[in-house]
Order: sequence, then structure tokens, then C-alpha cells
Amino acid sequence: MTVCCVATASASFLSPPMKRNLHSQSHAYAVANDHHMHLREAAARSDLPGALAAFAAMSSASAGTARPVLRTFTSLLKLCAARGDLTTGRAIHAQLAVRGLTSEGLAATALANMYAKCCRPSDARRVFDRMPVRDRVAWNALVAGYARNGLTRMAMEMVVRMQEEGERPDSVTLVSVLPACANARVLAPCREAHAFAIRAGLDELVNVSTAILDAYCKCGDIRAAKAVFDWMPVKNSVSWNAMIDGYGENGDAGEALALFKRMVEEGVDVTDVSVLAALQACGELGYLDEGRRVHELLVGIKLDSNVSVMNALITMYSKCKRIDLASQVFNELDRRTRVSWNAMILGCTQNGCSDDALRIFTRMQMENMRPDSFTLVSVIPALADISDPLQARWIHGYSIRLHLDQDVYVLTALIDMYAKCGRVTIARALFNSAREKHVITWNALIHGYGSHGFGKVAVELFEEMKSIGMAPNETTFLSVLSACSHAGLVEEGRKYFTSMKDDYGLEPGMEHYGTMVDLLGRAGKLDEAWAFIQKMPMDPGVSVYGAMLGACKLHKNVELAEESAQKIFELEPQEGVYHVLLANIYANASMWKDVARVRTAMEKKGLRKTPGWSIIQLKNEIHTFYSGSTNHQNAKAIYSRLAKLIEEIKAVGYVPDTDSIHDVEDDVKAQLLNTHSEKLAIAFGLIRTAPGTTIQIKKNLRVCNDCHNATKLISLVTGREIIMRDIQRFHHFKDGKCSCGDYW
Repeated sequence: MTVCCVATASASFLSPPMKRNLHSQSHAYAVANDHHMHLREAAARSDLPGALAAFAAMSSASAGTARPVLRTFTSLLKLCAARGDLTTGRAIHAQLAVRGLTSEGLAATALANMYAKCCRPSDARRVFDRMPVRDRVAWNALVAGYARNGLTRMAMEMVVRMQEEGERPDSVTLVSVLPACANARVLAPCREAHAFAIRAGLDELVNVSTAILDAYCKCGDIRAAKAVFDWMPVKNSVSWNAMIDGYGENGDAGEALALFKRMVEEGVDVTDVSVLAALQACGELGYLDEGRRVHELLVGIKLDSNVSVMNALITMYSKCKRIDLASQVFNELDRRTRVSWNAMILGCTQNGCSDDALRIFTRMQMENMRPDSFTLVSVIPALADISDPLQARWIHGYSIRLHLDQDVYVLTALIDMYAKCGRVTIARALFNSAREKHVITWNALIHGYGSHGFGKVAVELFEEMKSIGMAPNETTFLSVLSACSHAGLVEEGRKYFTSMKDDYGLEPGMEHYGTMVDLLGRAGKLDEAWAFIQKMPMDPGVSVYGAMLGACKLHKNVELAEESAQKIFELEPQEGVYHVLLANIYANASMWKDVARVRTAMEKKGLRKTPGWSIIQLKNEIHTFYSGSTNHQNAKAIYSRLAKLIEEIKAVGYVPDTDSIHDVEDDVKAQLLNTHSEKLAIAFGLIRTAPGTTIQIKKNLRVCNDCHNATKLISLVTGREIIMRDIQRFHHFKDGKCSCGDYW
């Protein structure tokens, strides 16, 4: 009350002009406060356009009394930083320069922060270097700027310089620099930061400890990360998520899933990040039941509307070989992103549902979702599996129209596809045209040559790869060893297997050992192959003993076959192929009681022989043939042409190889051989294609000796080239010869 009286009394002594001026100033200040309030409200909403409008109104206010103050500019710079709006940020910088405010500590710090967040660390550094006085906030802004822009070394140097100039790092400094160390995968600075946090008493802060354990995880020191996690007095969801992600990134999906379950049991808030990590772990482990439980949980916490989570669910079900459940999730999505389509296409491809992958790819285009490089890399292997050269050319042209044909991953997929479609020459031309070649590109062509039986060319390419300084990886060695195996290059195979570890420090895996057994076994070196197995540093798997069993059949060694089969059966494989193989070995040795024993064992275990089939694709139609099948609409014409074909090849020396058929009379054996699926497919191809056209078929099993001999002669009497892709490799039949040189 007293203050009001004094103010009123003072006003009564003012002259009329002075009163009008006071009233005008009061109105201006009211307007200024109003503009400031609008600006603050816009800033709180992160509404940069609204804040700029308030700023413009403030700048044009009458009497010059509503001029923007320093906090106005810092608020605007903060919004620019948050939105990454460099253009507006520079305009505000100019306004500060006009007003002579750039040297003000708050303004300079805000400018440095804005430039750093707008990916201009050099501009941030210039502002920083001109500051007459730097406080910890300014140092942190620059450290964070360097770290955010991937300049790890400079971020760490600034932390060191910060201490040299007497400014002590705080929790903000550590939380800024630790992710930079983590992304650079440099462990020593992480340990130094950890030690500093302990000395400064900052390690008890949950954000600091979380940043430390996350850095350890990304640098591969999962034990240190776990020690930090276990010690933390307080953990939040971010801490749990960082540790779960850390296990996943370091290849320990089991621990990642176990920690997620513990997180749920302890009542910690599960977030989308937690669920994404859990789904990834379930997919990697193939744990379908656990994956379904995570699915139930995410529905319960309303994450089923999160498209990223649902995309991860599609991937998880695909990896667990339940493409039906993945498809159900996909079809129920309200909104599908490109990632959704890619996940579904890839899932179909990886589960052998190549036709479904192509149908979804077609739907994707019909719904105007533009494919990207990942889409093509997902669908091209499906086309490779179908092995249709026409569709291969179409997808190649499509990738050119999308300007993705020189993407190294797309190009590699195309090279692999052409090789698997029997067009290794085109694959080589693409390889030669590549502007960029990764190790996977070399691997694709080396594998392609090997699968076609061109082992020497594969070896030459491998040597060329090494000569230009491209370091081979585990897959490279697997491809070149397989090429040596298919071509009988035993010495080269031995050399490369030794070189893998001695020269490149790569530890051979189960597949490498299996391929070496196959290499030695095919060459008839069965005793060496068996001794090689005994010296393995790991327990041999089914693939190793399976390669040995196949070699025993090829070279009719019953004793080693029995030992190999016994080891295989102890591992309880789900396929009946190994029982069939052993039974055939016994049959070739006329050991009929043992044949009956193996067949009885198969029946008890519910194992069946995989039926052989061959397919041929003509004019976008796939025709499938089974041995002895008569249900094709052209069956009469096919069998008629096949009968004539058998007579033609007999005239040039064909004699049926009946060793693989038992328990029936010789004339029945020949009849059964003459109706093998590959012969039916070839006869159909001869009927439906013009003279001189190459016939290409695909078979799900290894081609038998009889069909191999017959197809060589068919190529001779018809003048056709016949390309056959069986489960192991390609055979190019032409002029009575095969590209494998009868070594397969």
C-alpha cells in the first residue's frame, strides 16, 4: 500500500508530456512482455515458426523498447539446434553480430551448440575459440558436437584440453564423450573415463554408469559391462536395454534373452527397445516358444501398434522357420513400411518359399511402395533359387532402372544369381564391370565358378584377389575349398586349408572341415579323410560324417561307412538321407540283411526317403516331374519321346547303370531308370523348345550315375546343350561331355 502511494504521489508531480511518455513506455513494455511470453510458449512447444513470428513482432515493436534480449536469441538458437535448422541459426548469428552480442558467454555457447548439432563442428570450434571466457557448458557443447559428428579423437582431445585449462569434466562431459569412444570401438579411453567417473564420484549417477556399460559393450568387453551393470545401485530401463543390447551385439543371444526375462520378472518397465532386443535374440536362437511369449507381452503393453516392433516380429518368426506366423503378422499390419515388405520378402526367401517372395515383391510394387537396395538383395536370391534366366535378366534390368545396379550388395546378389541360373559368363562380365568390389563380391564369383566345376578358374580368381591386397574371409576359403573339392584339386585344397589359419589367422569352422573331408574323400583318400576327422579340434558334426559317408559310397568302403553312419545316427539328424545312403552302400555290397535292418530303423524313427524331383521352367510356367510320374498333361508325348531317345542313345553306346537299384529284376531296373525325373524333364524340354535351344533343369537330389551318362549322350544325339543344377553343383552337358569331367 505504501509503495502504491509513493508511486501515485510521484506521478502527480510529472508534467503532461512526461505522463504521456510514461504511459507509452508502460504500453511498450506490456507489448514486449507479451511477445516474450509468446516466444517462450513457442519454445516450450519446440515451435520454431511460432517463435520466429514472436521474434519478428518483438523486433518491429514501437519506440524500440521491445527489443529482443539475449535470452530471446539463445531460445531461438536452442530451437534451431533441436531442429537442425542451420539457415535460421546463421541468420540469428548475424542478428547477434549486428548487436555486438556474439562475445557474450551465453550467446557464444548457444551458437557453438547450434553449429555442433547442425553438423558444422568447424563453425562451432571457431565460435568457441573466439570466446573470451569459457565455462563448462561451452566446453561440453564442443565435446558433444565433436562426438555427435563422429570426430571421436577430437572429442577426447577436447576433454583433455578442458582439464589442462582448469575446467573439471562433469557428468554431461562423460555422457557426451563415452558414446564417441564406443562408436569408435576404442577401449582404452572408455576405461580412462570410467576411472575418472569413479574418482569424481560420478559413477553412481545412472546416466553415467549406463553410458560406461554401453561403451564397454560396444568395445567388446562384455565382462566389464556386466560388472558395471551388477554394481549399479540404481538401474533404469535404459540401463537394462543397454546391457541386453550389449549381449546381442557381442553374439550372446542366450544371455540377452535371459536378462530380458529377468527384467520382466523384476517389474522394470519394458520398452520398445527391450522388446526389439528380445525378438532379435529369439530369432537368432530359433526359440519359437519364447518368441511367442514376447509377442503376447508386447500386445499386453500396447506395442502392437509400433511398426518397428511388428517388423521385428516378422523377422523373428521367419528366423524360427514359421513363415506362416510371419505372414499373419504382416497381413494384419495397419501400416506397412518398406522395412515391413523387406522383412517379409527376406523371410520367404530364407525359408525356401521363393515363389511367395516373388508374389510379395509384386504386391509391393502394385501398392506403390518403391523398392530399395535391401528389397532387391532380399528378392534376387529367390530368383536365384528358381534358376530362371529370363527372370534373372528382368530383375537385372529393373535394378538398372532403379539406378541400384552398381550398389555393391545388389551387384553381388546379381552375380550370385546369374551363377546359380547357369550363366557364369554373365556373372563374370558383371564382376568385371563393378566399380566397387567387396570381399563378398569376390566370394560370390569364386563360389559360382566352383559350383560349375571350374575349379582352376576359381583358384586363379582367388589368387588374383590376394594379389591386389583384398583379404579373404572365412566364406572365401569355404568357397575356394569347395571349388577344389568339385574339381579334384587336392594339393591346392590342402594348401588353402593350412593358409587359412597360418597366413590369415582365421579359425576353420565345421563347414571348412566338412569340405576338406569331402575333398579327400572324393579323391579316394578315405584313410586320410578319416584320420583328418579324428584330429579335428572340435566334435565333428553331421556334415563332416555325412561327407565321409558319401565318399564311402563312391568308393565302396563298407567298414568306414558303418563307422561314419554310427556317428551320424548318434547325432540324431532329422533327415532320412543318411539311412538311405547306408542302405545303398550295403546293397551295392549285397549285404541284404543289413539293408533290411537300416530300412526297419528308418520306419521306427518315422524317417522317409526324400522323393526326387526335377523342374523345368518354360514361358513363366514351372513344370515338376517325379520319377515315374504320369500326371502331366503331356505325359503320353513325353514318354513317347523318351522311349525314342533311349533307343537313340543306345545306338551310340548307352548301357543302363543298374547298380543303384535293388530288389527287382534287371528289365524292371532299366524301366525304373528310364523314368527318372531328370529324363522326363529333358524329354519335355525337347518337345516344347525349338531345335538348338539350351535346356535347363533343376533337381533336388544328386544326379545319379545312369542319368549323368544318359544326359551326356542325349546332348550328343540331339545337338542340344543341357544345363542341370543338382543339390551339389551344375553340370553342363554338350557334345557328349560334361563340364564336371565325370568328377562329382
